[in-house]
Amino acid sequence: MDKANILVTGGLGFIGSWYVKLLAREGYCPVVLDKYTYAADINRIKGNDYEDKIYIGDRLYIADICDRELVESIIQKQDINIIVNFAAETHVDRAITDSLKFIHSNIRGVHVLLELVRKNDLKMVQISTDEVYGSIIKRSFQETDRLNPSNPYSASKASADLLALSYYKTYGFPVIITRSSNNYGPGQFPEKFIPKMIQDAKMGKPLSVYGNGENVRDWLYVKDNCEAIRLVMERGSSGEIYNIGGCNEMTNNQVAKIISEKLNSPIVYVKDRQGHDFRYSIDCSKIQRELGWKPITPFEKGIDETIQVAIQ
Repeated sequence: MDKANILVTGGLGFIGSWYVKLLAREGYCPVVLDKYTYAADINRIKGNDYEDKIYIGDRLYIADICDRELVESIIQKQDINIIVNFAAETHVDRAITDSLKFIHSNIRGVHVLLELVRKNDLKMVQISTDEVYGSIIKRSFQETDRLNPSNPYSASKASADLLALSYYKTYGFPVIITRSSNNYGPGQFPEKFIPKMIQDAKMGKPLSVYGNGENVRDWLYVKDNCEAIRLVMERGSSGEIYNIGGCNEMTNNQVAKIISEKLNSPIVYVKDRQGHDFRYSIDCSKIQRELGWKPITPFEKGIDETIQVAIQ
């Protein structure tokens, strides 16, 4: 693939910012668009070797993806070839108490981007989540399994996936979807499970675990996910979906115990979350078979790096 101009929406978020840095390191010309909500942080792309590639030439925009005219002006000004859409409201707890923001960003915003992709003859990678499949007890979900979201967040992401696929089937333009398991790593906003526990430990608070702590998640190191997304962007097939997992399935109790022992903090159990899925598990054989990707970061190494950065 030529070193295209790539618009990374949500590029100041946790995963998006790591992806921006990866693109710049690989010789691409990332353009960053971010609404700059509470979970965004401009410092994630500052103070490193990639900063000049983003700031020189006016390649950073604070904007809402729902602002169609502004986004289209950015596409034209920066001669964008590809959109990789990380922009989304993502926290399940917040979706339960205020779902309207999730509908705005995760569905309406995706519709705006799809229309601009269609109008301007672009390519798009839609970043989704394994939560669209819902919970599963024994096996692992494949890309062909039906969607069964359990909360407003995952329902909004499932809606966006279906909308993106409908545009591929109707208009035939190149759109690809990735569905990753739970990401973790340095710089994540402390509302998600792992960074919140680390922050609580730093503040001398106990580590809070929902319910009985037996819910199972697959943990994917953020850098591994970004490398997978890059391969999908470069060599993935249009109209396809790719599951991206970390091969680190653990109960919340197991994760909490690891962090508790490393930071010498006790664990407490709190009232379970509404609509709390028991187990997420995805089959990643497709991306391994077709694109040669597999996760390379063991959880022990990834969690050590995450904690080390957080406590500095």
